[in-house]
Amino acid sequence: MRFGTTHLATSLMLILACGCGLESQTQSTTPAKPKTTQDIGEFDPNAGAEVVSNKVQITNPLTAALEAYQPLKQQIAGLGVEHAVNLFQALEGRYPKDYDEFMQRIIVENNMRLPSLPAGLAYQYDVPNHKLVVVRSDTGAVVE
Repeated sequence: MRFGTTHLATSLMLILACGCGLESQTQSTTPAKPKTTQDIGEFDPNAGAEVVSNKVQITNPLTAALEAYQPLKQQIAGLGVEHAVNLFQALEGRYPKDYDEFMQRIIVENNMRLPSLPAGLAYQYDVPNHKLVVVRSDTGAVVE
């Protein structure tokens, strides 16, 4: 009996020690990417940035949820900004006059945080159309 209890206690300590060592080894030293952002640029249609469509296009029924995730995330962010811009228009009788007023009165004052986008994509505000767009900056065509 005594051998069994000692053996069990020793095994338990070894398991705990190994588990703790593995946990510290798996922690990343790079800082985690923020999950939200207020980084929104000003859209310039002449800059050659491609506007990314936020329409859900399913090509494989097995990966449908994964294919829908990014476009739906963009749609939700756009709806929140659109709602805030429409409220501003209803209260002020006009839309934000420029990009700076949009950032101050819509984003900063409402403390709006948009979901972070993958690398190569960025939020931009289209001032004349009063819309939030997502652009890919490495190509020149505009896609809807």
